[in-house]
Amino acid sequence: MIILFIIPGVILYLLLAHIISYNYLKKKVLESRKWDLNICCGKTDGGGINADIHKHKELPNFVLVKDIYNLPFKDKKFKTVLCSHTIEHVDDPEKFLKELKRVGKEVVIVVPPLYDIGAVLNVLEHKWIFLSFRKEYSKLPKHIKLPLSRTIQKQFGQLINA
Repeated sequence: MIILFIIPGVILYLLLAHIISYNYLKKKVLESRKWDLNICCGKTDGGGINADIHKHKELPNFVLVKDIYNLPFKDKKFKTVLCSHTIEHVDDPEKFLKELKRVGKEVVIVVPPLYDIGAVLNVLEHKWIFLSFRKEYSKLPKHIKLPLSRTIQKQFGQLINA
């Protein structure tokens, strides 16, 4: 009988945590200023250059990037760089952040916080868990490999050259 109350409560928590984290707090960071570079922009316009490895939809000032570890921009070209909900997907977060700091004077990364457990444990897409309840960083927060993510992603075709 108690399970009938626990399961809907857990589902409601997962949904609310994700809505607050991804839809509200991510949007708040994105709208906090104009970003000179919105790297791995997805479908969002950061107000400056929008760059990604895949063109999701028409965005102004879009640049297609072939290699996130070797961005096609000069050193310190951008005053502000936003990297939102991307670094948990990459193979080498330290190397990626180093490249972002090469092209930008101020880099802000946005990660799924631990309270958004549905996003944190997304083994189909993510490779890293960031050990923090905060969402916004200028330095890489402590992180660990997401267990089984590589195996599951390879099984479901997420990893092509694995």
